[in-house]
Amino acid sequence: MAANHGMGRRARIAGRPAEDPPLRFVPRYYEIEQALRGRIADLKPDSPLPSDAMLCDEFGVSRMTSRNAVQRLVQEGIVYRVPGRGTFVAEPPVHRQAGNLLSFTEEMRRRGRVPSSRLLSREVREPGPAEASRLQLAPGEAVMALRRLRVADDEPVAIEEAVFPAANVADLLEAADLEHASLHDTLVNGGHIPTMGRARLGAEAAGPEDAALLGVAEGSPLLVEKRVIHDQDGRPLELCESRYAGDRYGLDVQFDVELPTSDGG
Repeated sequence: MAANHGMGRRARIAGRPAEDPPLRFVPRYYEIEQALRGRIADLKPDSPLPSDAMLCDEFGVSRMTSRNAVQRLVQEGIVYRVPGRGTFVAEPPVHRQAGNLLSFTEEMRRRGRVPSSRLLSREVREPGPAEASRLQLAPGEAVMALRRLRVADDEPVAIEEAVFPAANVADLLEAADLEHASLHDTLVNGGHIPTMGRARLGAEAAGPEDAALLGVAEGSPLLVEKRVIHDQDGRPLELCESRYAGDRYGLDVQFDVELPTSDGG
């Protein structure tokens, strides 16, 4: 009864009777898509999924609606179609949206994969000229440099080197578990919140060390991302280079099509 009394009081404060939230229309294809996502989470790669006809019967929709739902999953790389055979669960994708940056740990967890790291080196050292410039360091300031192998489900995905102003984070990162905990969580808990950044992407061939650490052939394509991340006060916090195995990681890009301007002709 106390709960009902509280609800009535809030309604009187608002000056109008309490109302139920408006019902939202959920498209049928979206309903099917979400149901399939839930099932896929419990299935192994290459497991078969219901046919379009089976989905039509189960959800009471047209074949076009069921195909639309499945096609959205195909476009995300979550399932794949084999003509004449059906639809199957794909290998878990390791992609992220190009305009967003999650910590590697959070990225892998959202993909249903188990993240971990292997610490390759951790040292306080003198910065190189480019590092000092991009981190806006004063003369004589040192950096904390971390080098890790990033792993998902025991499969190497990336080699990552991150460099920080030592004065800000050296004590924090010296004591951190950098193999099992999220580096970004560690920074946030220490009062350094990664807020915004800039990145440049390129392609490189795997060198001997890349190949040995990632378990790929020398010369294999790598996706290389170089970025600088700023904290909540706008100060440079992290300079990072990530070298991803090209067949294990990708970026999903959403874009607007820019039409050519008229030249009056």
